[in-house]
Amino acid sequence: MTSRPDLKLLISTLPERDVAERIAEIMVEERLAACVQVLPGLTSIYRWEGKIERGEELLLLVKTTRPGACMARLETLHPYDVPEILVVDVDGGLTAYLDWASSECDPEKH
Repeated sequence: MTSRPDLKLLISTLPERDVAERIAEIMVEERLAACVQVLPGLTSIYRWEGKIERGEELLLLVKTTRPGACMARLETLHPYDVPEILVVDVDGGLTAYLDWASSECDPEKH
């Protein structure tokens, strides 16, 4: 396992599969993300505007070396007024995968 401090994991939730997949494709196409996984079957329970809400959502797992640009673009594409967008440090992983992810997020290499 090799450390790669520039790789980040962005986490977000979305309300519908077609919206989640469209955003995932844009993020990869624009080389803001190496890979985006769309995971269905999430139930979120949260307080919004003073009321407890419950909603079915999809989880996005976004692998990127460009977290600032990725987060800004995700915010513009996201349908929620206040989207959940969290950035998590990646402490390590398979060297070949980390190298591939870094390469895929580099707009100068492609």
